Amino acid sequence: MSELWIQPAGAALGADVHGVDLSRPVSDIDFDRILQAWRDHLVLRFSGQRITDDQLMNFSARFGELDKVPIATAGFDRSNSDVDDNARQWVTVISSVKKNGKAIGGLGSYELVWHTDMSYNPLPPRASLLYALEVPADGGNTGFLNMYAAYDTLPDALKQAIEGKTCIHDSSRNSAGELRQGFQRTTDVTRTPGAVHPLVRLHPLSKRKALFLGRRPGAYIHGLSVEESEKILDAVWAHATQERFTWYQKWRIGDLVMWDNRCVMHRRDAFDESLRRLMHRTQIVGEPVLAG
Repeated sequence: MSELWIQPAGAALGADVHGVDLSRPVSDIDFDRILQAWRDHLVLRFSGQRITDDQLMNFSARFGELDKVPIATAGFDRSNSDVDDNARQWVTVISSVKKNGKAIGGLGSYELVWHTDMSYNPLPPRASLLYALEVPADGGNTGFLNMYAAYDTLPDALKQAIEGKTCIHDSSRNSAGELRQGFQRTTDVTRTPGAVHPLVRLHPLSKRKALFLGRRPGAYIHGLSVEESEKILDAVWAHATQERFTWYQKWRIGDLVMWDNRCVMHRRDAFDESLRRLMHRTQIVGEPVLAG
C-alpha cells in the first residue's frame, strides 16, 4: 500500500508531498495522486530527496516534454557546474557559486522580483522544478503567488479594463532587472522586445482564468496610451502581489519544489553573496497561451 500523502500548506497555494522517494520509480497510482495534488495546490514540495540529474529529469519528464536550458545560460562555465554530461542541455544551474573566479550558474545572490518564468517567449514553460543542493542559512527564500485567486478577486472595474487586452513581456532583462547580452536599453515601453500574451490566461486543464503578468518592468498593454497602460498595470500588480495570495518556501537541502508556470508567479529574497546556494532546475515545454 502506498505511503504517499499530501499536506496542504494552509496558504493560498502550496502543499507538501510525503512518503515518496524520487530516487526510485514512482508508480502510476502515486503519480496520478501527485498530478492531482499539483492541480489542486499549484506548488508542490518534496522534502528530503537525494536525487541525481538523471532522476530529476526522469521525474520531470512525467509531466511533459523537457525544455532545453535557456540560451542565456551559455555564458556560464557549465563544465565546472557538476551537472552530468548528458543533462547539460536539460538542467539549468541557478547558483551563487564561483569556481576559479567564474560563475557556474545564473542569477547570483540578488533579489529576483515577482515574475513568470520565460514568459517573454511565445511558448513559456508549463512547469518548473527546482532542486536544492546547497542553501544559505539565511535568505534566498522563494515566494509564490496564486494567480487564479488574484484574478478571481480583482475588482470588477479592473477586470473590465483588462478584458481582451494583451501585454508585452520584456525579453531584454532578467528577473533581477539586468540587461541580457545582445539587448539595448529602451525607455519606450511601446517598443519593448518580447512576446505578447493576453493579460488573462485560460488554463488548458482546469479551464480557470488566471492573471498572466510576466514582469512589471517593460510591460505595456497594446492599444492604450502609455499613461493609461501604466495606470492599469500598476493597479493590477498592486492587487496581485498582496500577501494573501502568497506562500513562501524556506529552502532546505534536498527540497524539490515544482510549480505551475501558467497560474503561479514567484520571486526570490536576496542573500549574502559570500554564501553558497546551488540549485538545479528543469522545465517542461509549454503550450500556446489561451486568452481567458
